[in-house]
Amino acid sequence: TKRVNDTMVVIKLAVIILFIVCTIWFIKPHNWVPFSPYGWYSFNHGTAAGIIPAASIVFFSFIGFDSVASSAEETVNPSKTLPRGILLSLLISTVLYIIMTLIMTGVVKYTIFTKYLNAPILAVLHSTGQTWLSIIVSIGAILGMTTVILVQLYGQSRICYSMSRDGLFPKFFGEVNKKYQTPFKGTWFFGTITALAGGFINLNILSELVNIGTLTAFILVSAGILWMRKTNPKIHRGFRAPGVPFTPIIAILFCLVLIAGLNWETWVRFIIWFGIGMLIYFFYAKKHSKLNI
Repeated sequence: TKRVNDTMVVIKLAVIILFIVCTIWFIKPHNWVPFSPYGWYSFNHGTAAGIIPAASIVFFSFIGFDSVASSAEETVNPSKTLPRGILLSLLISTVLYIIMTLIMTGVVKYTIFTKYLNAPILAVLHSTGQTWLSIIVSIGAILGMTTVILVQLYGQSRICYSMSRDGLFPKFFGEVNKKYQTPFKGTWFFGTITALAGGFINLNILSELVNIGTLTAFILVSAGILWMRKTNPKIHRGFRAPGVPFTPIIAILFCLVLIAGLNWETWVRFIIWFGIGMLIYFFYAKKHSKLNI
């Protein structure tokens, strides 16, 4: 699985670099004026627009990095290799995102993308006359989504495995395959749920719901660091958290800003989702937790 995933990632990055090399020559700097047409936050035809709402949505593209952290128990020297891997991959991805955005908005005017909401890259390729590249880019996009799904399912199955081991989830999710030593039942369960969600739920709704859920999780983790430093200052820690309390506080503030950029419908869905989670915790997880034994 790792080899297959690595191969797809290499192909995906190669496609991105090919796109950059083929289109960078068609940039027209005047297309970048105005550079931030909607400012930090504004309303465009009744829809929230600007840097903050956009960041709240594009955050979906970065949530895979927290899944990497869930592989700590299966990683050699995780206290060093995990932070390096997460930060380095985050840096590379961010740089590529910025370059891609600058090229796309430099080749064509940003207003043109309203006609290509489902395939904005095609607008760039059509304007440069490189329609042949669209097939390659489409393949790269499919591989890109596949690798993200694999990483997310990997992280989800490991998280639920740990929760099952701690008594917070049913033992079903903690059963390990005798041959491959992986939580196969949890993987199949969440793979099926993911397939159904992807097939029947609108992608925009799904992505915003995932965003607000992940951002809330980051807030709880950051708050947990502050709480643990106060209540258990001398406990052994496998990972360093530099800059405490400033780093967790800054993380909480930025997450709240991004959450504020999401629409009210997403807030309602999240409250219902969070409420279901609280019911599971108080009526099952808390009673079965090993901390109560």
